[in-house]
Amino acid sequence: QVQLVESGGGLVQAGGSLRLSCVASRSIVKITGMGWFRQAPGKQRELVARISTGGSTNYQDSVKGRFTISTGNARNTVILQMNSLKPEDTGVYYCNVYNGQNLAGSWGQGTQVTVSS
Repeated sequence: QVQLVESGGGLVQAGGSLRLSCVASRSIVKITGMGWFRQAPGKQRELVARISTGGSTNYQDSVKGRFTISTGNARNTVILQMNSLKPEDTGVYYCNVYNGQNLAGSWGQGTQVTVSS
């Protein structure tokens, strides 16, 4: 599996912004996309946004218009720009990579995002 390292989380007030970064290790499988997930306190991990290698994107309805997923300068890097943050965005954010419809990376430690009201 691909190894992933997330960074960029922190404590921010409601309405603020954070930029999360994820770096994936070299993979022997074909990577067709990357995604960001989050796990809120007491809840299951959920998909927040994903981007294909072709550049198409998908977002969870609750973050549309506020979050933007993009690839970094390196092909194995993905960014999540989060604006207009809300307390309900609080959680641990993880990235992963796709091989077709399958996740191909090992879940990392994630990066904590805390939004205060």
